[in-house]
Amino acid sequence: MKIDVLSLFPDMFAPMRQSIIGKAIDRGDLDFAVTDFRDYTTNKHNNVDDYPFGGGAGMLLTPQPIFDALEAVKENSPEKSAGHVILLDPAGKKFDHTDAKRLANYDHLTFIAGHYEGYDERIKTLVDEELSLGDYVLTGGELASMVMIDATVRFLPHVLGNAESAAGDSFADGLLEYPQYTRPADFRGLSVPEVLTSGNHGKIAEWRLKEALKKTYLRRPDLLENRVFTNEERDLLDDIKSELADD
Repeated sequence: MKIDVLSLFPDMFAPMRQSIIGKAIDRGDLDFAVTDFRDYTTNKHNNVDDYPFGGGAGMLLTPQPIFDALEAVKENSPEKSAGHVILLDPAGKKFDHTDAKRLANYDHLTFIAGHYEGYDERIKTLVDEELSLGDYVLTGGELASMVMIDATVRFLPHVLGNAESAAGDSFADGLLEYPQYTRPADFRGLSVPEVLTSGNHGKIAEWRLKEALKKTYLRRPDLLENRVFTNEERDLLDDIKSELADD
């Protein structure tokens, strides 16, 4: 996969070359580049923003530097394309696990990380979709793009050491992840649930499903509202509600 980012602050992306993503870059599984679109401004003061027509607070990113920077990304691509172009915008669709998995299917992604009050609306003619991290505003799109890239790259083949890791994450099947434990079995009087050391894989699978349902029911009940439950899940959820009512 190739990922490009248009940003005014390319140094902010240094952490992307660390840890798992850094290893993916080193192996050649990921081609990652950041373009400073200030380098493409044509005005003598190198400004990338201006006051909005009609008045109002703040400054807007002007279209020319971003248009030209995106053209440079296309020119430097073997396919002469910027791939799937994403604009980071608080008004965009809220990014989630499903989006990360979907974006991992593209060969080339380009993120436009804005700054200041917002964008000249004409910039949006360049993009395929607008995404947001949530219902709040950041000072710029850099952090949001890094989060989305990190979540997306985890789904690429060979990026995670264990191919099952992403599949078992919270939200992968619409539920929060069940509790997990490692050695020692008893630490300062805190013991691992006995079922996990029993060697009975059927019972372990049932326990994990029940605990995932319980955590989701208690912490994120909204995730269960439109879920199509299996008979086993429905029975386990009834047990959970009954147990909680007795506490």
